[in-house]
Amino acid sequence: MSAMKLPLRRGASRSDDGRMPLMEHIRELRIRIIKAALGLIAGAIVGWIFFSPVWDVLKKPYERLPPKHCLGGKCTLVVHGIFDGFFIHLKVALIVGAVLSSPIWLYQIWAFVAPGLYARERRWTYIFVGAAAPLFAVGAWLAYVTLDRGLRIFIGLAPGNTTVLVGITDYLGYATAMLLIFGLTFELPLFVVILNVAGVLTHARIKKSRRLLIFGIFVFAAVATPSQDPFTMLALALPTVVLFEIAEVIAYVHDRRKAARPDPYAGISDDEASPLDLPEDEPADGERV
Repeated sequence: MSAMKLPLRRGASRSDDGRMPLMEHIRELRIRIIKAALGLIAGAIVGWIFFSPVWDVLKKPYERLPPKHCLGGKCTLVVHGIFDGFFIHLKVALIVGAVLSSPIWLYQIWAFVAPGLYARERRWTYIFVGAAAPLFAVGAWLAYVTLDRGLRIFIGLAPGNTTVLVGITDYLGYATAMLLIFGLTFELPLFVVILNVAGVLTHARIKKSRRLLIFGIFVFAAVATPSQDPFTMLALALPTVVLFEIAEVIAYVHDRRKAARPDPYAGISDDEASPLDLPEDEPADGERV
């Protein structure tokens, strides 16, 4: 059975075998990247304007640390360089931009992949975008509420009668890594569902590799978390395992429903063209006049 024709953008050309040419893929990718970048820039502008309230929220986990290791009994961040203030504004703006524009760049990723799927599979676009942004936000929120735990553990290891001076750049880098790692990790079960819908990953394969995948989640959490302390590792691994189990259930239900549907290509030989593969000006068999 020959390949299914892919929908093209307006003005795009189609090769003789019904596939999108390589240059069209490259142009499509460039357009998707530009749209995602514009969304990120728009979100970053908002983040720059509202820097003060955002920074007040970001620094609170550090301010909640025990004051015994802080200068003057109050935990404050230290600015080491002349240009640190500008770069802090820029980094915070980019963090806010990435979060606010997540529906845009997640949609652009999916829209680039979706033309290779069947029509019923492309209907999952709205589900993907609708679930991806909340999952990212929940992961980032979980990282935020556990941010001070890792800091408390490692700063608490400082010898007695010492003062810990944490640079504002170091703290923001740690906080950014935590937010992104938690947010993106919470997207992994969603990608399992998408691969199952696309027919790449079946429930049988997921079930067969469940123990290995769960073990891999814990290993990834231990390696990926910046602090690498047991509490932060479990805070990332346990919710991810729960989301993975939910994804497995969804894959099971999808495969059962897919097996119950009749195969539209049953009885068609490998050398016989399906209606999707016929030229646009040639009707299918039984429709000739």
